Amino acid sequence: MARTAELAGHDKVIGFDMGGTSTDVSHFAGEFEREFETQVAGVRMRAPMMSIHTVAAGGGSIPEFDGARFRVGPRSAGANPGPASYRRGGPLAVTDANVMLGKIQPRYFPSVFGPQANEPLSRAPVEEKFQALAAQTGRGAEEVAEGFIDIAVQQMANAIKKISVARGYDVTRYTLQCFGGAGGQHACLVADAPGMSRVFVHPLAGVLSAYGMGLADQNVIREQAVEEVLSPQALPGVQEKLQALAAAAQAELQKQQLGAGTVQVRQRVHVRYRGSDSALVVPFGDIAAITTSFEAAYRQRFSFLMPGKAMIVEAVSVEAIVAGDAPAEPRHAIQAPRAVPRREEVRMYSGGRWHPAALVVREDVRPGDVIEGPAIIAEKNATTVVEPGWEARITALDHIVLDRCVPREARFAAGTQVDPVLLEVFNNLFMNIAEQMGLQLQNTAYSVNIKERTDFSCALFDAEGNLIANAPHMPVHLGSMGESIKTVIRENREAMAPGDVYVLNDPYHGGTHLPDVTVITPVYWATRTRARCSTWARGGTTPTSAAPRPGLCRRSRRGSRKRGWRSTTSSWSTAARCASRRWWRCCAAASTRAAIPSRTWAT
Repeated sequence: MARTAELAGHDKVIGFDMGGTSTDVSHFAGEFEREFETQVAGVRMRAPMMSIHTVAAGGGSIPEFDGARFRVGPRSAGANPGPASYRRGGPLAVTDANVMLGKIQPRYFPSVFGPQANEPLSRAPVEEKFQALAAQTGRGAEEVAEGFIDIAVQQMANAIKKISVARGYDVTRYTLQCFGGAGGQHACLVADAPGMSRVFVHPLAGVLSAYGMGLADQNVIREQAVEEVLSPQALPGVQEKLQALAAAAQAELQKQQLGAGTVQVRQRVHVRYRGSDSALVVPFGDIAAITTSFEAAYRQRFSFLMPGKAMIVEAVSVEAIVAGDAPAEPRHAIQAPRAVPRREEVRMYSGGRWHPAALVVREDVRPGDVIEGPAIIAEKNATTVVEPGWEARITALDHIVLDRCVPREARFAAGTQVDPVLLEVFNNLFMNIAEQMGLQLQNTAYSVNIKERTDFSCALFDAEGNLIANAPHMPVHLGSMGESIKTVIRENREAMAPGDVYVLNDPYHGGTHLPDVTVITPVYWATRTRARCSTWARGGTTPTSAAPRPGLCRRSRRGSRKRGWRSTTSSWSTAARCASRRWWRCCAAASTRAAIPSRTWAT
C-alpha cells in the first residue's frame, strides 16, 4: 500500500482493504505506524506490531433481519459454501447485495463458481432470497439490499474514524487507497461517509497484499528499556544504548543474507511525562529536538501539554532497514480526451433509484480517459464502482483515481416510522459517538485514573433522559446516569442556554459515590439540540481515595455563582441553558482531585 501510494504521489493515505470476511484499515503519512503495546485475548504484549484496525465487514459477511432491524456480520459465509451467488447453497452475503443492485455483473466476473468451479455467478438465488426478506419488511428487494450495504459501509467508516479522527488526523485531507477483492465495490461510499473526496485504485488492487509482499522492506527492530529523566546528563547513556542496538540490528540483517543493499538505521526514543503511562515515539536527537518532536506529537494526540513536568525516556528503539524492490511501473503518455469505450449499458441501483450505468472493461481504457459515474469498471481481479457524483480518471501510471465532482446530496430527515436500516445505522452512529467521547476524555485527561485506568463511562441519552447508547467502558455508572440527567432537566428546564454544562455527584439524584462526578452538556443543532457530556471525578488527596474536599463550587460562564445540589458533604453543579428538544450525551468518570489541576474545573 505505502509503496504504490508514494509512487503515485499520494503522501497521506488511509488504507482500506476489504476482503471476504473482514476489512482492515490503516493510516500512512510518510512512515509506518506501529503499536508497541497491544492486548490480544486478554494478554498484554509489548512487541512492535503494525497499527491496523479490523472490523467484521467483508464480501462474505452475512446480512440478517431479526424482526426489528437489519444487521451485517460478524458471521461470514466463508469461501465454502460462500455467498448465495456462488452456486453452492450458501446464505446471502454482502457480495450478493451488490449482485442484486447491479454493481457486480456476473457476465464480467470470473467463471469459477459451482460444484466444478467453472460457472459464472448466479443471480437467481440472490433475487429469491432478497424477495423473501422484502416480504418480511414491506420494502423492495433493491431497498433491502442497499440497506445492508449502507450498514456495512457505516461499520467500515467507523473503523476509519478510529484510526484517524480519534488520533487527531484530519481525514478529509487524505486519499482513500482501496484494495482487496471487495474494496472497489464500496470505495466511493466509504469515502463519502467520513467526508473524503479522493480514492486511489491500483491496477493490482484485488491482489495488492500479495503484490506488496514482494515489495516489502526487510527490517529488524531492537528495543531496550531506559526509564531515565530526559536531561543533558542522561543523553550520552541513551545514545550509547542506541548505538549498541543499531549494531545488533545490523548484524541480524547480515545473518539473514539479504544481499548488499544499503542498510538504513532509524533511532527513536519513547518519551512520556513523569507520572503518565502514555509514551510517544519520536526521532532521537539533541534535547531541543526531542522536546519539540514530543510536544508536537503530544499536542496532536491529546490537545494539551504539561509544562513543568519532567519528561521520561521510557525506552529506546532502533530499526535497521534494507529497502525492498522498487515497484517497476512504466509511465505512459496522457492521451487526448475521448468517448471512453463501453461494452454495454447496465442498470445500477444507488441512492434509492435505478441508474443507467456504463460498463467499462479495464483493458479498454488508456491514460487520460475520464469515466463519469454512475459506471462499473470490470477488471480481472476486482470490480470498481463509480457512484453517481464521482468520476474516474486514468493516470500516466495506469492507476485509477476517483474524485467526487458533485457535492454530496444532503440526506433527508428520518420519519417517525420504524425503519430497520436506519435503526441499525443510527445504532452504529450513536455507539461510535459514545466511544469517541471516551477516547477524547481519555486523551485530554490529566488524571491517571482516567487516562491509564480508564475509570469512566460514556453514554448518549434522549430528551427525557432515557439511554440510547453506551460505550463499553466502566459499567458501574450506567445504571444511574439516566437519573442524573432527569434531575438536571427537572431542576433547570426553564434556565438553560447553549454552552453551559451541568456537573453533579449527588447520591440522591443518580450519583454512584461521592468521588464520581457526572458532567452533562446539551448540544444544539439548528432548532433542535444534541447533548454532549464529559465527566471528571474528584476524591481525596491520593488517587482512587474517596474522601472529598469540602466547599467545591465554581463560577459560571456569565460570572455569577451557581450552587449545585448538596450531598452529605459537598456536591456541585453548573447550569446549562438549552431549548425545547434535547439529546443528552453523558459520561461519568472516577478520578481524584489530587490528580487533576485546579484549572481543569474552570470554565
